[in-house]
Amino acid sequence: MIFDPMADRVLAANSAACRLLGYDHAALLQMTVTELHDGQVPTLIVFTQAILDKGSYWTTTLRPRHATGREVEVEYVGSRLPIDGSRQLIIVCLHDLHERRRRSIDSAAEDFMGGGLTEWQRAERVFRDIERENRLILRAAGEGIYGVNAEGKTTFVNPAAERMLGWTADELVARDIHSIMHHTRPDGTHYPHEDCPIYAAFRDGAVHTVVDEVFWRKDGSPVWVEYTSTPIRDRNVIVGAVIVFRDVTERREADSRLRAALAEVDQLRERLEHENAYLQEEIRIEMNASGIVGASAPVQAVLRQIHLVAPTGATVLITGESGTGKELIARAIHEASDRRDRPLIRVNCAAIPRELFESEFFGHVRGAFTGAIRDRIGRFELADGGTLFLDEVGEIPLELQSKLLRVLQEGVFERVGEEKTRSVDVRLIAATNRDLKQAVQRRQFREDLYFRLNVFPIVSVPLRERRDDIPLLAQHFLDRESQSKRMDLRFSEADIRELCRYDWPGNVRELQNVIERAAILSQNGRLTIDLPDAHRREATTANRANQKPPADEILTDAQLRDLERDNLVAALTACGCKVSGPSGAARLLGMKPTTLASRIKAFGLDLDGLSR
Repeated sequence: MIFDPMADRVLAANSAACRLLGYDHAALLQMTVTELHDGQVPTLIVFTQAILDKGSYWTTTLRPRHATGREVEVEYVGSRLPIDGSRQLIIVCLHDLHERRRRSIDSAAEDFMGGGLTEWQRAERVFRDIERENRLILRAAGEGIYGVNAEGKTTFVNPAAERMLGWTADELVARDIHSIMHHTRPDGTHYPHEDCPIYAAFRDGAVHTVVDEVFWRKDGSPVWVEYTSTPIRDRNVIVGAVIVFRDVTERREADSRLRAALAEVDQLRERLEHENAYLQEEIRIEMNASGIVGASAPVQAVLRQIHLVAPTGATVLITGESGTGKELIARAIHEASDRRDRPLIRVNCAAIPRELFESEFFGHVRGAFTGAIRDRIGRFELADGGTLFLDEVGEIPLELQSKLLRVLQEGVFERVGEEKTRSVDVRLIAATNRDLKQAVQRRQFREDLYFRLNVFPIVSVPLRERRDDIPLLAQHFLDRESQSKRMDLRFSEADIRELCRYDWPGNVRELQNVIERAAILSQNGRLTIDLPDAHRREATTANRANQKPPADEILTDAQLRDLERDNLVAALTACGCKVSGPSGAARLLGMKPTTLASRIKAFGLDLDGLSR
């Protein structure tokens, strides 16, 4: 071809150039040089300038545009062609590099042929080895692999693809594979050829990756796959595509199960949150001040005290006999306070071993003592921002009371085995059935701690001092039993009179147990009230009252043993010498039947003689 670099025109071209570029002679002469080298103007300028400066130059970087749109791989050898002195043209020879390589291969083949039969057989073995290695690779591949030509016909299928699809290679080769196993979408709708990403690869020349489609097995069942369709080029002409796919059915099912499990967890969490909110509300309804059953003057006085002290942060000391509802009062104070949304932490001081008090209250760090295998949060930290209820506070060891006083006054403490000082904001409510004043006089309780606890005292009166509430409480407990057992249970007037005559040494807790026992023993809706002999109970109580020493008298060990023996005799007599069971003396005394049996043996009591 001859170029005019200044006019950017193709001035002449021979028939070989026309054939190589795919244009007829007239069309080629109508083109500009830059149009023929679309997108390669900088390279074209460098090439022409080098020819004009040096007289000749060559390059393989220019790619003229073929009439079909593809680039032609050529070598340009150009020379300067001066005309009329000032005007300069360029003459270029185009060499087809593909044709050159083909001639080189043909020449090498002729050399092999010229080398005789031995050389030809060696070349054949080399090609056979290459083909065998390729087949081994295809067979060993775990992914399914198959090829299609530009017409969509299958050219090869590897064994893994045969296993996954159920089709043999003979059944698929030379057939339209899309219509065989890719004809329908996962939702059952038709999958047109023109939408298939596999065929799109040799239409647009791009690699297509799909992660959520199905191929259809020979038996009609779907197999979920992810695949990549890569175009195959020959001399820059796309002649087909190779498809590599893997079966992801199990992974998809596992993902589906995981999503279902996570959805179920979300549902359960939401359900638990609702149930927790419901239970918290139930606790508020059941345990708030209005839930304290009673209309007597002592109960109304306690309710007024709760109403007064709850909004404050004052420490409350609740005193009274066992079973009078001291914990119920503590909960009522907490639920009526501004700390109601934070926890109420209860600690039964009488149930904590002496050596574990400090760890229970303040926590410990790992290795602080034998058995401390991990850090532990104490009850004060758990109650931070809320309320701490110390039941039976009189049982706290004397050596720990100073540390308790410190945290109450300063709001700081240290875990066992740790030097770091921690701060807490805790409202304290304490309860006891002991006379703490007397304990202070006996130096069994710190006086400064007593005054710190006794900021706002509330007395929980025994049931015998508010007999007007016995019918209300009894009906309250009976309604619970009727609802839980789905029975219609009612008191008779005689039942109520019998309940009111009894002096209830176990207070409200004993009343609740008696009603529960009566509901269990009921027949045909008729209750069986099982109470110890009230007259003997009153006489025994009077005897114990007469034998009670003055408050300032210190009892000897022998006197204490006599008092304990008399108390056991009174309890056994009241229960008809029955040791265990709901109406036994062990239940009345608040101890295990085995413990009571040991003490009866230790005191040498004769149950037969007592029963007579």
